Amino acid sequence: MRNKSTPERRVPTAAPRTRRVVFSVNAEPGSEVAVSGDFNNWVPEGRKMTDKKGDGRFTVTMNLAPGIYEYKFLIDKTWCVDPNCKDWIPNAFGTLNSVLHVE
Repeated sequence: MRNKSTPERRVPTAAPRTRRVVFSVNAEPGSEVAVSGDFNNWVPEGRKMTDKKGDGRFTVTMNLAPGIYEYKFLIDKTWCVDPNCKDWIPNAFGTLNSVLHVE
């Protein structure tokens, strides 16, 4: 039992090491674009991406822990692999997922 006059000891824990990752995809200006994958439990709404210049180049930046992640883009509610990704893997739905390696 801890004495009330004794301060509680807290052991500092290291914050998980993360890496900054930029996802980018081209789509028609005005499209609704998001990215979804292992890193957000495949939430159907995904992580919204923005077209800041209005030129159809949608981006979003995320901080991810090192690991291997499967992901896809959602462009106007249609699942799409990353055309710039060189690593794809079959999924349970008979299509492909893009694979991201974060070191």
